[in-house]
Amino acid sequence: MYKTLKNSWALFTGFAILATAHGFQGNLLGVRAVIEEFNYFATGALMSSFFVGYFIGANIVPKLVSRVGHIRVFAAFASMASLSALIHAVFVFPSVWIIARFLTGFSMIGIFIIVESWLNDRANNKNRGQVLSLYMFITYFAFATGNVLLNVSSPVKYEPFILISILFSIALVPILLTRRKPPKFKKTTSMKIKELYKISPFGSFAMLCLGFIYSAVLTLSSVYAISMNLSIFEVSVLLILITLAGAVFQWPLGYISDKMDRRKVIIFSGMFAIIFCILAILFSGTTLPNAFTQNLTKFNYFSTALEKGKLFLFITLLAGATLTMFPIILAYVNDNISKDKFVAAGSGLNIIFGLGAMGGPIICSLAMEKFGPNGFFLYIILFLILMVMFGIYRINKNVYEENPDSSFTPLPKDITPLGIELDPDTGADLSSQENKS
Repeated sequence: MYKTLKNSWALFTGFAILATAHGFQGNLLGVRAVIEEFNYFATGALMSSFFVGYFIGANIVPKLVSRVGHIRVFAAFASMASLSALIHAVFVFPSVWIIARFLTGFSMIGIFIIVESWLNDRANNKNRGQVLSLYMFITYFAFATGNVLLNVSSPVKYEPFILISILFSIALVPILLTRRKPPKFKKTTSMKIKELYKISPFGSFAMLCLGFIYSAVLTLSSVYAISMNLSIFEVSVLLILITLAGAVFQWPLGYISDKMDRRKVIIFSGMFAIIFCILAILFSGTTLPNAFTQNLTKFNYFSTALEKGKLFLFITLLAGATLTMFPIILAYVNDNISKDKFVAAGSGLNIIFGLGAMGGPIICSLAMEKFGPNGFFLYIILFLILMVMFGIYRINKNVYEENPDSSFTPLPKDITPLGIELDPDTGADLSSQENKS
């Protein structure tokens, strides 16, 4: 681990700073949007625009990297992300923020692709697991740190956006000053959605539903929290708990999925997530029937601190049950294919996930517009029910067959197809591939 860190310190340092700024900005915008009285639809469109940029960038960035190289593209995208942060500070209008957020998504996918391509170049069969573990740790730690920064200054001031811009700019320094040569870029291939669905109907459908759920949980949790009259400190604590749950819950659920039918793990995780959503509604200061019939902005939410604490607990458990599904679904799909197709399948699943993620925040925001803040949970329940019901149908139709080549591997959030190649179970010796080229 020490050798891996020593050889890649500049890359990891630059990425950690970038991820901190990224995590900080996403939740800051959600909080500020509510304070500026953006309607829920505008806020949802704002959050969805990030994933639209992310999705489009995933198809364009590889061509740019192949044409001008890693370092130039990294510098350009980090600068674009820095500029985007300043635009948010100067022009506080929903339409402008939507465009700026699109640019941020486009920039971040470029940065993630470059970082993961670089890591793949440094990885081999002996240290690939260490590289992935370190990458995952840095990702979640940076996002948690970004949530802490919500308390640095008031969200209504321009200073937080200036800080984000500074962090994006500083992240350039260690990367641009590194003496190590950038790797030769190798674009990953992907399976067509139709082919993936034929191989694994439940895996494909579950990943689509997860895209809708995942994007809403990550982007609108701050909107929900501030709409429930939580303080900025309380919002930051809740977001940190969500981030940590997404990391910590991966290991026990992943271990269980290696011991039994992964479909059952996904289904039971979905069922528990539904229960946590219902309990969160009940402890939000109203009754479940009211969540369907009345706008909750009319209510005084919390009668006791205990209710608030229970709400935090159930949201954390909800995050633990849902944000951990991506690597489990990926492992399940790998159960149905040969080892040499793992990366291509992972790339295809990323596309399916992205399709759901683009629509998630805007549809969730419509639910919140209709039912108030707790529409956030009602939206999540809807897609969880769809996932669970289809899973039960597929279990009754097909018997699970274990693939000895497939096993669960914890993965960081925002993983790209190139990052999936860091999975030690892919068995690809990337360094040797490069030597052959």
